[in-house]
Parts: sequence; C-alpha cells; structure tokens
Amino acid sequence: MGVSQIKMPQLGESVTEGTVDKWLKHEGDFVKRDEPLVEVVTDKVNAEIPSPFEGKLVKIAVSEGETVRVGAVIAQIETGAATPAPSKEKEAAVAHTEVPPEPSGGKAPTPAASPETGSADGGERQRLSPAVRKLASEHGVDPASIHGSGMGGRVTRDDILAAVGSGQPVEAAQAPAKPAAPAPARPDGKREELVKLSVMRKSIADHMVRSLATAPHAWTLQEVDLTGLVRYREAEKDSFKARHGTTLTYLPFVAQIVSEALQEFSWLNSTWSDEGVILKHYVNLGIAVSIPDGLIVPVVKDADKLGFTDLVRTINDLVERARNKQLKPEDVQGGTFTLNNTGATGSIASQPIINQPQAAILTTESIVKRTVVIEDAIAIRHIMNMCLSFDHRIVDGMMAGQFLGAIKKRLEEWTAGSIRL
Repeated sequence: MGVSQIKMPQLGESVTEGTVDKWLKHEGDFVKRDEPLVEVVTDKVNAEIPSPFEGKLVKIAVSEGETVRVGAVIAQIETGAATPAPSKEKEAAVAHTEVPPEPSGGKAPTPAASPETGSADGGERQRLSPAVRKLASEHGVDPASIHGSGMGGRVTRDDILAAVGSGQPVEAAQAPAKPAAPAPARPDGKREELVKLSVMRKSIADHMVRSLATAPHAWTLQEVDLTGLVRYREAEKDSFKARHGTTLTYLPFVAQIVSEALQEFSWLNSTWSDEGVILKHYVNLGIAVSIPDGLIVPVVKDADKLGFTDLVRTINDLVERARNKQLKPEDVQGGTFTLNNTGATGSIASQPIINQPQAAILTTESIVKRTVVIEDAIAIRHIMNMCLSFDHRIVDGMMAGQFLGAIKKRLEEWTAGSIRL
C-alpha cells in the first residue's frame, strides 16, 4: 500500500497557477483510474482532471475556490500494490510519491458527505471545511441556514461570503439539522445580491479591459446575401449527417472562406509588436464558444489547409469538448484570428472585442429574411450581417472593408463546387 500525491497540473505553457473549481469526489471515496476527479480553472482553460490512479481518496489538500501554484499537492490517493503506472500524458500533472498516509483530523478541508454516509457528528460539520467554519464564525453567519452549493450540499467559502454580502442576519447557534427544503436563491425582500466572480469570469474581465486599453478598436459592418448557401445547407444537412456522422451548420462554410481571405489579407492575420507587425502565413482560426461560466476560444490549427469535411468535424469536436470541459491546453493556444457567431441569439449587429494579441475578430450575425432590390425587382432573400472589429494600429478602414468585401463575394457566389474538399 502507498499514497500517491496529485499535484496541480500545468495547463498551458505560460500558466503558473490554477484554481480548484469543484471536487468531483469526496475524501473516502474510491476512485477509478481515468475517472474525473477535480475541475481546475486557469486563465487559459477550464478542465476536468482525471485520476491517474485507482484507489481511495484519503486527503483533499486544497479546498474549492482556492488558487495554488503549479506543482502544489492538491490531493492524495491510497493505491494498492498493483497500481498501474501513470501514462505519459499524466506525468506532467501527477507525481507518484510513497508517503505515510495522513492521519484523520489533519489540516485538509473536510469534504462533503452524502446523506447515506452521515455520522453522529451532524450534517453541518461534515459539510464544512475548517476554513469555511472559521469564516462563518468570524462573520456571525449560521451555516445551517445556508443551502450549500458544493458537492452533496456542502457549504463553501463563496456561500458564506454571499450570505454576508446579502445582509443575512446573525442567528443564534443551534443544533445542526437538514433543512426541509432548499433555501431560496434570493431571500424575500432583498433588492441586491452579491454574486462572487468565477475564475473564468475574472479572467474574461481582465482580458477585455486589457484588450480595449491595448488596441485602438475600429469597427465596420457589411451585409451578405446567403440565399444560395441557405438552400444548399437545408437540402444537404440530413444526408451530410448520415454520411459523416456530424452536424452541418453554417459556421464551417464561413470558416473556410474566412481562412482563404486571410491568406490574401495577411495584415488581418497578424500581431503588433514594438519592432513591427508580425504577419502570420498560416491560419489558426479561433472559434468563440459560449459556456455556462463565460466564453472560451478553442483553436482550429491550420484551418486554411483542412478540407471541408475535416473542418466540420474539427469545429464540432472543439465546440463539444469546450462545453463538456474537456479541452486540453493546446486546444486554446496559438490562435491568429477569431470567428464569433451570435446568430443563435437573434443578434443582427454587434461590436466584438479583439482577442489579444490578434489583429481582428469577425462576428457573423443572425440570418434573417429581408426584402431586397435586385436589378429593379423586389425579392425575399436570406441576409446576414458580418461585423469586424480591428486594431487600427495595424489595419485601416480601407483594408478592413476590402477584407469583408472579399468574404462577401465568396459567400454570395458560393456553389457546391467551390467547397475545398
């Protein structure tokens, strides 16, 4: 028998720390190898970390919401003699060290317990870590009156701070008891509520402020007639899914044409530096994906070299893994241009903020039916707006307009034969 230490992984080349967002297992739980163990958030990615070992989780050393340096021990798993050796992919995240088991009652936070494993000590003490219990005591908050948001209803540090911010009155100490029903998210009569920021939301906020402070943003819009493309996609989407096993959306059509246009307008596919503008002669296309915690931008590497079907599969795979918190650090690195799609929300115009250090970002809006004039005749067409924000240090309005014009021309003249297979 031995105890293996699990350390905070380095989720990215420049990442120096990570935050434990949620423990997916409790102390005392049996964990299978490759079973999701903990959710970790950095300024680059939000990922589930699987267990590289099979055994009993004997210690959780870092509580939810706590940020630690890369390499810090976050948990210990008691493994048997036949424990499989960690794979190469896990070696960067885990160090296997034979150490004596930690005695119970150490400094590690007490994990949440399921109702079936409750003890005579009472539900409150099982739901509270020492740090959370101390914080509640300092602010005079009764944890028994709070519906915990952690695993198994455990009251977390954020729950205590939210109660303090909402003005919850101090209650007299009482014997812990399970509430008959969950407390309401917003107490009656409260007109304001403090919502603690997630690590991802803080990172997004910092990046947006830095982007606007770094680059003088300019913006332009052009509308494009997608009638031919809409008809093709409606006719082919079912057979495409039957043949290839994946959904056909409008995004890959736009992504392929944008990748082609970036080869012609390389200044839109560049980065500003004090020595000059760095032109990128490859296209790593970032695809903005909305997730419950905020926004993340996985990257399609060498998008200009992918055939259409491969591009569809790659985009769908990245979007699915982004929403399931399964992206790897390399999936969000190296982007040269970002493509955003707000059409699903019904938006028809927006001013996106540049994903630094890129030179521009393009948003495709909702496709709507409109009456338009074509050679002195009125027709109903499928129209979409394209909104481009660009770094005015690098790109001027003329070039931005020409870039959008090239995309517009390719989309409007699109035929099935123009697909790069």
